[in-house]
Amino acid sequence: MNKALENLFLERTLTQQEAKNLFIELSKGKINQTQTIALTSIYNMRSPTLEEIGGFRQAMMELCIKINFTEFNAIDIVGTGGDKKNTFNISTLACFIVAGAGEKVIKHGSFSSSSITGSSNILKGLGYNFTNKEENLKNQLDKVGICYLHAPMFHPMLNIVYKARKELGIKTIFNTLGPLLNPGNPKNQLLGVNNLELARIYYYMYQNTKNNYAIVHSLDGYDEITLTSDIKCYTPKGETLYSIDELIDIGLNKIKVNPNELKGGKNTEENIRIFISVLSGEGTLYQNEVVLTNATFALSLLNKDSLENNYDKAKYSLKSGKAKNILKKLLSL
Repeated sequence: MNKALENLFLERTLTQQEAKNLFIELSKGKINQTQTIALTSIYNMRSPTLEEIGGFRQAMMELCIKINFTEFNAIDIVGTGGDKKNTFNISTLACFIVAGAGEKVIKHGSFSSSSITGSSNILKGLGYNFTNKEENLKNQLDKVGICYLHAPMFHPMLNIVYKARKELGIKTIFNTLGPLLNPGNPKNQLLGVNNLELARIYYYMYQNTKNNYAIVHSLDGYDEITLTSDIKCYTPKGETLYSIDELIDIGLNKIKVNPNELKGGKNTEENIRIFISVLSGEGTLYQNEVVLTNATFALSLLNKDSLENNYDKAKYSLKSGKAKNILKKLLSL
């Protein structure tokens, strides 16, 4: 048995190099399905260390299909998932609103493993054709303002572990890693995290990068800004606590959201209907406010405007139909 894997079973932590080597072994098929399930389960019993996340991420980024988007000042809006809240697809909707406001978005995502519907399920259901061809993706960014990177097309290892993740049906270490693995390396990221300990680990990791970022965690357990509680937000400037009152004051409607209003559908078809409804300006007041608030924080990473001004930009993108038109253009290419 792989020595690093044996150390994990003995409740030891790995060095960064050991973690990297373990994932390289996994990518080569040298770790069987039973061991893979055990490996992914270990990190549900304890949080990964900063060194372990760093090693796993380094292995996956070295093994991934490379693309170069350095000419774009773009953003990714992404969450870890695994918060067991079954919300509708807030982050993906926020991406289209940001693109509708005239910014560039390099969205990275996948099919669901611990939730009902992932961003890839939504886009595939709408007719989007996944690609890993740099030329095609750059064309989408140039002409539409958004492109989508379906994670398994860039990270072959995800295809190896997909069955194990799906059989488990709960969050795994790959939920933790997902937001860190965008092969387009966008210069800006809004990252939602499902627990405070992981948010701090991300923060320590991102302090050693040149990325412009905001790591957010709703204190009632959501991996997004949901207007249901206070949030912790980590940026290059430090740690900030936004109270629920501060958050709802950003918008015009001044509402605190009932968690029941954020529920997604029972299947992908229902979630696609919710997605199109919100993007068409026909979402509920609560759905709109949550999506607009996440888009507002994303826009504030891309410009120096106030949160209030960026809220107005996000609202115009949604209400004018610009955000929905971005989707139509993307699907037409």
